[in-house]
This record gives sequence, structure tokens and C-alpha cells, in this order.
Amino acid sequence: MRTFEDFAVGDMARMGPMRVGRLEALEFARRYDPEPFLLSDDGTKGHPFFQRMAVSGWLVAALVNRLVVEDLRQNPAAILGTPGVDRLRWLRPVHPNDELVVEAEVVAVRRLPRRPGVGLVRQRVRARNQERRPVLAALLSLLIAAPTRPKVVRTVLDE
Repeated sequence: MRTFEDFAVGDMARMGPMRVGRLEALEFARRYDPEPFLLSDDGTKGHPFFQRMAVSGWLVAALVNRLVVEDLRQNPAAILGTPGVDRLRWLRPVHPNDELVVEAEVVAVRRLPRRPGVGLVRQRVRARNQERRPVLAALLSLLIAAPTRPKVVRTVLDE
């Protein structure tokens, strides 16, 4: 089980690929994001940005999260939670049957001074499609168990 001490700036994890299924995209759009351009190719007619059916950005974010969580299961870490995601950006459309690959790079690590035993690891997360074109970027924060270091006490006998 990895703890805070096992994370360093520059560490990189690569995850995927994961195919975005058409049926999954349709079901998600119908339930949570029923924009016409997410429901069919016909819904994109006359749209200034979409020439064919796109996948909801919220589903893309959920799929990226799924890959991150699967990676954490394969490489267990003592995660205590996450205070959030910053700077989430959808950079270009994802389409049904696209394949996503995710990279997560550690960009900052620090112990939380008011929470002994807890460290904050910040990762820059990027998702790319099968053409290696970026489709999503975000900054993820993870709270990781950071065991306190025992204090070394010197005695006269040690000298």
C-alpha cells in the first residue's frame, strides 16, 4: 500500500485504453445531459461545433475517473479522499467508439500542517483519444495517508 512518502513530483501513471461505447453514451445523455448533439447525428445539423454525435463531457470525466480508480486498485494507495478537481477542461469532442488513454502526472506534494498524518498529492490529468489528441485536462487533488515520522531521541547512552 503506497503512502504519501511514495509519491514524488514527476511520477507518471498511464491508464487505458478505454473505448467509449455508443449505447453507454446515449443512455448517459438521455438520463443526465439530453442535448440534441449528444443524442444523435441528426441532432448536430446546423451546430457550429459538432458535425456528428458527441459524448457528454460529464461521461468523459466519469470514464477518466474510472481509469484513475482502476489504476489505484492495481497500485493500491492509502487514499483518504479527494477535496476536488480544479481546472476541468473539455478540449475537443469525444465521439462514440473513441478510445481514451489517460496520463496522471504528480505536480505537487505536501503534508497538511493542520492534519498530522495526511498529505496532499496533486496530479495533472490528461485524456487523449486514439489519435493522441487531447480531449480533457484537469488538476486532481488526493488526500493520502502520511504516517508521522518517529522522532529520534538521543540519550547519553547513544554517544
